Amino acid sequence: MNTSFKTLLIDDEPLARARLRRLLNKFEATFEIIGEAANGAEGLTLVEELQPDVIFLDIEMPLMNGFEMLSQLTFMPMVIFATAYDQYAIRAFEENSIDYLLKPIENDRLEKTVEKLRKRMASPQEETTQNTFNSSLLQIIEQFKPKKDLHTISVKFADKILLIPLDEISYFEAEDKYVFLATKEGQKYLTSYTVATLEEKLPDHFTRVSRSAILNSRHIREIQKHFDGKFILVLNDKKSSKITSGQSFAENVRRLFEL
Repeated sequence: MNTSFKTLLIDDEPLARARLRRLLNKFEATFEIIGEAANGAEGLTLVEELQPDVIFLDIEMPLMNGFEMLSQLTFMPMVIFATAYDQYAIRAFEENSIDYLLKPIENDRLEKTVEKLRKRMASPQEETTQNTFNSSLLQIIEQFKPKKDLHTISVKFADKILLIPLDEISYFEAEDKYVFLATKEGQKYLTSYTVATLEEKLPDHFTRVSRSAILNSRHIREIQKHFDGKFILVLNDKKSSKITSGQSFAENVRRLFEL
């Protein structure tokens, strides 16, 4: 069969995308690379617009992580995770017949992926197999969505993934299109979540106080009244951070502290 898979590369690391593109160029009879995206938000737009057969998808990305992106798709391609995610997740992908490539991607491992895709292409039960694939994928997305009982937030730092305990986080704040978390010791890390997602998934002691900020109420040291019904919240972190509540979120602060 000469048919190739229309393919998108979705990864926030330019070097990782470039390496993957070089590797895939060796299999040009199998993959037709039709685009690249640097984060989940871009990936979501491209998948819906171009409707690829296959996407190579990183998990930890700014703006919208891989799982968030997949959960919002109306068109579901075949997904190959190209990630440095933990071994527990990788075992789940294997058990549900979803392929993955652990970074740094090696050519011999990619060859196994290519063989798997070629078998899928040649299968007379391709449509049934794809439906099963998509069903399994959605189950995994649900399994790895952040839950109300989560205790850590994963962030990229250099070539590592750090797990930051929620108790050490003072606040989350959006800057431009990115969301950062700040720890009580003064460190700041880029997250792969949106403010809306964090508001939904974080425990109740995290309170949204503006369009761009969510605070850990356990780290609020002082509340100062501000104009137009707003408040200035002073935190007990190393920097004594000050966050101003938004007017439409002032009720959240009043309810939290019975003001």
